[in-house]
Amino acid sequence: MTNSTASTTSDSPATALGPTALVLGIFSAVGTWAFLFPWTVLAGALAMTFGAMGLHYARKGMGRAWPAAAGAALGAIAFIATATLLFALY
Repeated sequence: MTNSTASTTSDSPATALGPTALVLGIFSAVGTWAFLFPWTVLAGALAMTFGAMGLHYARKGMGRAWPAAAGAALGAIAFIATATLLFALY
């Protein structure tokens, strides 16, 4: 491995969007099954937003695409599942 993966002074804060989306997406997916509805809806929406932003910056060469895509997908699945479950209750 010739390139270092350690952060440098030239790194942008945009590199944190993908991992943030992944963590929020995992939380929202797990929270859907643990019945933490208000938090899963919020975390799912944020995961989709940060994931889309992370993919945008990954295409420009800042950050990685896979955590952003995985976070956005998990967030979307959890958001839709929770919203469907809540609408079915009312």
